[in-house]
Amino acid sequence: MSEFFFALTPEAVLAAVEAGGYAPTGHVTPLMCLENRVFDVRLESERHVVVKFYRPGRWSRAAILEEHGFLADLRAAEIPVCAPLAFPDGETLHTVEDIHCAVWPRTGGRAPDEFSDEQIDVVGRLLARIHNVGAAGAAPHRPQLDARVVRDALAVLEERCLPPECQRRYRAAVEDVARLYEDWSAGVPLHRIHGDCHVGNLLNGDAGWFFLDFDDFAVGPAVHDIWMLLPGRDAEGVRQRERLVEAYRQFRPFEARWLRLVEPLRAFRFVWYAAWIARRWEDPAFPDAFPHFGSPRYWEDETRDLEEQVERLSRGVDDGTGAPGPAASEEPELTNEDLFWDL
Repeated sequence: MSEFFFALTPEAVLAAVEAGGYAPTGHVTPLMCLENRVFDVRLESERHVVVKFYRPGRWSRAAILEEHGFLADLRAAEIPVCAPLAFPDGETLHTVEDIHCAVWPRTGGRAPDEFSDEQIDVVGRLLARIHNVGAAGAAPHRPQLDARVVRDALAVLEERCLPPECQRRYRAAVEDVARLYEDWSAGVPLHRIHGDCHVGNLLNGDAGWFFLDFDDFAVGPAVHDIWMLLPGRDAEGVRQRERLVEAYRQFRPFEARWLRLVEPLRAFRFVWYAAWIARRWEDPAFPDAFPHFGSPRYWEDETRDLEEQVERLSRGVDDGTGAPGPAASEEPELTNEDLFWDL
C-alpha cells in the first residue's frame, strides 16, 4: 500500500475518480500536502473537484467516517466548512488498492495574513458554533488530546531518532510539561474540535469565512483550536486571543482558566511535530522537505526550545496563574515550523 501511495500516478488518480462515478477530463494537478496525497481534477462538466487519498495505516475507515460525519453535522448546522461529496452509492469514502479516498468540492478563498478586530469577532463566534456542534456528538475512533499524546510522541522519538546525548534533557522536559498539563487540565471539558486550526485552514472568499481540512480532528479542549488560530505570545497576540474569546462567549461558555493550557499545548506541538516527521521518514517526500531533521543542531535546538518552554511554564506556576512570565511577552523566534504547516 505504501509503495502505491508514494507513487500515485495521474492514471491511478483518474481511475479512482472514474470508479467513484465521476467523469474526469484527464486534467490532474497535484496539490501541496505532505500527510496525504491530494489532487485537483477537472471533470467533463467543467467542474473541478479535489481528490484526497488518505495515508494508509494512519486512520481506520471508522475514524475517517467520523471526520466525514462531523463535517456533515456542521453543514447541517449551516456552519461553513468544506465537506466531502457523496459517491453515486451515497457513501463519502471510496477504496482503491486498499487506500481510502474521498472527493471534495474545490473551494476558493485566501488565508488571512493578519486579522482585523472585526474579523476576529466573526471567527470567534464561528469557532464557538463549531464547538457547540462538536460537543453534541461523540468520536470514539479519534484521538483524545491529553498527556498521552506527548508521551506517545516521546516514545516514537526515543525509539527512532532522539540521540543519546539529548535523551535525558529532552525526556525531562517532556515529562515536566505532561505533568503540568495533567494538573491544569483537570475538569476542562473535552469534545470534538478541529484539531489543526491554524490560519492556513481558514479561508475567506466570496461566500465569507469557512474552515477546511478536518483531517486531524480530535477530542480535546476548546482552547487548542483557539491558540492555534492566534498563536502569538506578544502583547498584541494576547490581546487578539482575549478578543476572540469574548466573541466566542457570545455562543458558548469559555472559562478564563482554560487559557493556562495554551503554553503546555504549544510544547505538545513541538514534540508531536518532530514525532510526525520521524514516523513519516520512509516517505520520499519527507527527507526532501526536512533536510535539517535529525542533525545534532536540530536536536539541540529542539531540546533548548522545550527547556525554555518548561521555564516559562514554571514562572506561571510560581504566580499561581499558569500565565506566561515576563520574558514571554517578547515575540518568540518560532523556530518550530509546526504552527503554520498544513499537515
